[in-house]
Amino acid sequence: MTTITNHLPTAELQRLDAAHHMHPFTTGDALNKKGARVITKASGVFLTDSEGVEILDGMAGLWCVNIGYGREEMAQAAARQIRELTYYNTFFQTTHVPAIALAAKLAELAPGDLNHVFFAGSGSEANDTNLRMVRTYWAQKGQPDKKIVIARRNGYHGSTMGGGSLGGMAPIHSQGGLPIPDIHHIGQPHWYAEGGDMTPEEFGLLRARELEEAILAHGPDRVAAFIGEAVQGAGGVIVPPTTYWPEIQRICKQYDILLIVDEVITGFGRTGNWFACETFGIAPDIITIAKGLSSGYAPIGGSVVSDRVAAVINACEFNHGYTYSGHPVAAALALENLRILEEERILDHVRDVAAPHLKAKWESLADHPLVGEARLCGMMGSIALTPDKATRAKFAAEEGTVGLICRERCFANGLVMRHVGDRMIISPPLV
Repeated sequence: MTTITNHLPTAELQRLDAAHHMHPFTTGDALNKKGARVITKASGVFLTDSEGVEILDGMAGLWCVNIGYGREEMAQAAARQIRELTYYNTFFQTTHVPAIALAAKLAELAPGDLNHVFFAGSGSEANDTNLRMVRTYWAQKGQPDKKIVIARRNGYHGSTMGGGSLGGMAPIHSQGGLPIPDIHHIGQPHWYAEGGDMTPEEFGLLRARELEEAILAHGPDRVAAFIGEAVQGAGGVIVPPTTYWPEIQRICKQYDILLIVDEVITGFGRTGNWFACETFGIAPDIITIAKGLSSGYAPIGGSVVSDRVAAVINACEFNHGYTYSGHPVAAALALENLRILEEERILDHVRDVAAPHLKAKWESLADHPLVGEARLCGMMGSIALTPDKATRAKFAAEEGTVGLICRERCFANGLVMRHVGDRMIISPPLV
């Protein structure tokens, strides 16, 4: 058996990758001809590839490495937990200390009455949990027909059957028979691309009220919940107008609809608060968490659930769960990650130093003739590229061509950014 290490030549690593590794969201044949970029190590905010080139990571991995790479405390926390309790499940009326401690800590940090946690292995799994949980909630309350979940076009909630259905991305829906039944999508609060001559505040109300229209069209007695990302991430870092989320919450309360806020990206300091629902002044029934929960040091996610919902779910046998729900090593790493965020006052650093500095630099790019919008929310931002700032026109080339060129130029100059169509996006580590 061949031992594969970082010391193999890049070409050999690429050959083995092409022969055996199937990449997510990738045209495999095209990548295999080109050869994947091979990352061999990372420290702080920098990656190093197999050629020894250092790259500034402007995306925190995949929106997740909030505390930066290579923290020795995290390695020690993992080692301690592996030696003490490598694995045990939380099925069969059993628990363990890391899961207990993490659930209690999350209840302490989460706003309002979000005092209960159902653990998963990722944000996708957590959103699948949310889908089953809200339908079970209403069924237990004697309303089994109340099962439609309303989400948004161009939203992203994972790529599993449930999460991919809740998300509103056409490429995901084009494969595998998605969306599953009883998922309905409304418009996104994307003022720059779709707001026309309206003010952002007017547009925010308009898009929020599409939820009310959808509820009335289906019937309030058939709609279980609304789900949305606090800030749309994979859709292009779409920061909603200030009027949007308060109106969404008002509508949910008026029609007795559960509100799920997906904070997989925005949670744990990304907007300067523990959760973006605090930034936007709303109180959801369920929050989806993952990514920054462990800063990507281990796969872990979950649903943080209100007293109201948990009281109903806990009164029945909820026939749902995962082998790695509350995995002890992942939970221990999440706890250590939260300790670092607290003790190093990283959220204060985001609010007082990092986000204001990034905002000043980022918004200065709006003067560039090809930049139509430069928008930030805390430590995540997007730039809309356009050939005509006045009309917000799109480029003549196929959408995404210009964005891809810019992304590759960034890589060539030692910076990881991402493009969504012709929007350039950034979400760096918080440190």
